[in-house]
Amino acid sequence: MINFLKVSFFSLLMVGGFWGFSNFGIPQIKPAPPPVEEKLDLGAMTMDQFIALGGKIYNGKGTCTLCHNAMGRAPMLDKIGTVAPERMKDARYKGTAKSVEEYLHESLVKPSAFVVSGFGKSGTNDTESPMPDVTGGGIGLNEAELAAVIAYLQDSGGAEVTVAIPAMEAPGAEAPAAAEAAPLKTPEEVIAKFTCGACHKVAGQEGALGPDLTKIGKTKNKEYLRQALLDPEAVIAKGFTGGMMPPTYGEQMKAKELEMLVNYLAGLK
Repeated sequence: MINFLKVSFFSLLMVGGFWGFSNFGIPQIKPAPPPVEEKLDLGAMTMDQFIALGGKIYNGKGTCTLCHNAMGRAPMLDKIGTVAPERMKDARYKGTAKSVEEYLHESLVKPSAFVVSGFGKSGTNDTESPMPDVTGGGIGLNEAELAAVIAYLQDSGGAEVTVAIPAMEAPGAEAPAAAEAAPLKTPEEVIAKFTCGACHKVAGQEGALGPDLTKIGKTKNKEYLRQALLDPEAVIAKGFTGGMMPPTYGEQMKAKELEMLVNYLAGLK
């Protein structure tokens, strides 16, 4: 009887200890809250409000600032009103735009029409852009959102705002379409949305600014990979400098997307 009580007590102690460790010892990842549907009457908007909406999308749903920032992953756009006409005259330009507005629209949906020197995919001689079409994949901007972003870029880039406000309702910057409410389904979709291939060699992409990830699972475990995504400045890979990787992935990825990406990278051996 005494032995039975000892075994029972020990079992309860082990179960309690495991429960405590699993709940308090392991870092918890909080999933992103579900998007709140927000209807905007674009027909009642002023141009200033429409431009502000574009800025909200640019800095949020559009994920533009993941690359277009001071880290140098993509060209800065603060002077796009001046440089767009010059680019349309460049011999390397492959698009059909005739105005700054058309050029910006083209750059968002057909980014390889013109690739700024030094910012193309590795091995393409700046003929192919690492930037995705923002109307597809995990970004999925609609035409009204595209127009708002273009208005914002024209205004912030020193160009005349020529975009007309669409006479329709559209989801706000923080109200993705219903299909986007669920987490992305594959690690490749996560890599595409967050443009990991712009800096890393991974999933068929040839980025060279960051470490090669094609066999990262051979040398790094899941804990290291998770930390690298959530706190990229914690450990800097040998031969690379800090400040290049955005520190906001933990806020922008859903928990399921983060873990899916971690598992994918850990399996690259």
